[in-house]
Amino acid sequence: MTHVDDVLRETPLFEALGDGDASALRAGIINVHLDRGERLFSEGDPGDKLYIILSGKIKLTKAAPDGRENLLSVHGPGEMFGELSLFDPIPRTSSATAVTSADLAGLAHDDLRSWLSSRPEVAMHMLQALAQRLRRINEVKADLVFTDVPGRVAKALIDLSERFGTPGMLGVQVSHDLTQEELAQLVGASRETVNKALADFATRGWIQLAAKSVLITDMDRLRKRAR
Repeated sequence: MTHVDDVLRETPLFEALGDGDASALRAGIINVHLDRGERLFSEGDPGDKLYIILSGKIKLTKAAPDGRENLLSVHGPGEMFGELSLFDPIPRTSSATAVTSADLAGLAHDDLRSWLSSRPEVAMHMLQALAQRLRRINEVKADLVFTDVPGRVAKALIDLSERFGTPGMLGVQVSHDLTQEELAQLVGASRETVNKALADFATRGWIQLAAKSVLITDMDRLRKRAR
């Protein structure tokens, strides 16, 4: 099995399929490559495809009234995005941009709708994935109200470590590939406040900071701070 097959099988769309159905669906895939900083789609564009990330990272952003972009989420290999308009066909509500060089598998919504109509179990898997994402959004909203900035920073680092971390002798290496400004947007606070929290964690020996990455050396303390 190739690396692409391994990644596809981890997605809600493919994990419920047998080999025959999976092969038939793969036949309709469009391969997309993005260089770092390249935009896949923008707010207001037609929502005609969903995408599965095969390698690299993609960020979803939304423009603020003053023109600035707010970071909504970051997605990596095995994760799916753009499926919302499959069930609710409206223009894109966010923009998708490559954080790193990225390879994607694209599937047209028109093809998927007819294909899913005879496979309700696969549609249920996709709806479960959407429900999980909605719960996550609700948690983020609650954190903005009830959790202080250091707590939100700790929780963001833990989330990034679970998705992009690599365990090692000294701790968990998290190559998140985000700038300081993007990390601050992800937490919903100013860059200065987030940097202060990161510096405090480093002073306490919980993390070691590097450019666009962090080494988590005391996960237990970080988890307690995130509560």
